[in-house]
Amino acid sequence: MNLPIAKPETGLHVLKGLARDRSLLTAMAIMRQEVGPAFQITLPGFQPAVMVGPDSNREIMVSQSEHFHWRNPTDPVTKLLRHGLLVEDGDSHDSLRAKMEPIMQKPLVLSYVAAMQAYTDRVLADWSNGSVQDMLVQMRRAALHIFMGTLLDVEFGPDLERMWQPILRAIKYISPGLWIIWPNMPRPGYEKALAQMDAYLYGIIRERRRRLEIERLEIGNSQSHHLQSPDLLTHLASLPQMSDDLIRDQILTMLIAGHDTSTALLAWALHLLGTHPQAMADAVAEVGAVIGQDDLTTAHMSQLPYLDSLIKETLRLYPPIHVGNRMVAEDTAVSGYELKAGTRVMASIYLSHRDERYWDAPDEFCPARFALGAKKPPAFTYVPFGGGTRACIGAAFAQVEAKVVLARILQQFELTDTGRKVKPYMGATLEPRPGVFLRVRRRR
Repeated sequence: MNLPIAKPETGLHVLKGLARDRSLLTAMAIMRQEVGPAFQITLPGFQPAVMVGPDSNREIMVSQSEHFHWRNPTDPVTKLLRHGLLVEDGDSHDSLRAKMEPIMQKPLVLSYVAAMQAYTDRVLADWSNGSVQDMLVQMRRAALHIFMGTLLDVEFGPDLERMWQPILRAIKYISPGLWIIWPNMPRPGYEKALAQMDAYLYGIIRERRRRLEIERLEIGNSQSHHLQSPDLLTHLASLPQMSDDLIRDQILTMLIAGHDTSTALLAWALHLLGTHPQAMADAVAEVGAVIGQDDLTTAHMSQLPYLDSLIKETLRLYPPIHVGNRMVAEDTAVSGYELKAGTRVMASIYLSHRDERYWDAPDEFCPARFALGAKKPPAFTYVPFGGGTRACIGAAFAQVEAKVVLARILQQFELTDTGRKVKPYMGATLEPRPGVFLRVRRRR
């Protein structure tokens, strides 16, 4: 069975939606509503298959995953990350994941709670009482400090301002654009920023190798530092089969994919809190009852059910990775629709999370959907971290980080929405644009 293609009248509705919202999300939502949960976009040079719903998610992510590739050599994300975990397939992916996964397990992630709080406090210290803060910017600062300080054991404070623009340029480089239609189009203006990123990353890799060599000479035990301080960079640098280039690819993958997704999640969560007073009151009450004015601990992470539900509902409404891109490796079928080798497939996580077949009032913010004892949605209707063997390696880290940062903010500040409209923007992640502007007032 061939994929449905939009009728002319649907195409007109899509164009009107694009003119109104300037958002591909709006266009895809219109096509989903009028064509169905599987359809093909037909633009010159861009004809992906779009799939929505648990059945296609399960097939793409699990039961037929071997028929799909993540790596597309013409995509900027592949050019940037080279042989990073995110853009590798088959044995190469499995080998890299096996090396990295032990450091990303929840017990180790929980050991970072105190450090996550300290880095959050560093950002909050700059918030003057009564000021308006753009939470998209502020949460990026927090996410960068936390990622660099915990997973890499690098003090990023002295380099944050210098590396801010190169990081944003790297994110923009892999964001959707005309390269989707014209993959070989020249893209001037990125070379300097990407070279700065490489120089910085290779520099910290060399420094970590130097530190490990000194410890080997002093202690005579090549594994001592790894056992005492299991950060990801030290771990990778201690493995003989990991070259500087391969370590660079993994660290850049985790830096771009990890911090940018956390930035989006935290910014959207604060936007939803700011625009839903009851949710704000419930979250503040829980943080006050469980933590009070104390420092956060590992034990607190399992004692914040409302905050957990709020984070999950934020991920449902605004999944940072809003679409799963795959390339069909060999002719196959998904949900009964034939897909030819070489076809780009877009598994729309955003539309799956708002599928009225499985969610009541899918566009409404309702943390109670994920409350303890609530009815669980069918498998693969909720996939903010993907699924199967390619599920996000940083899922545990992201959820612990979100609890720590949100709890610490709610402990210290009253937040008031300033009334500026926010729309989802399809960048490298699903961002709130133009930002999340909240007035902050200290509680103590």
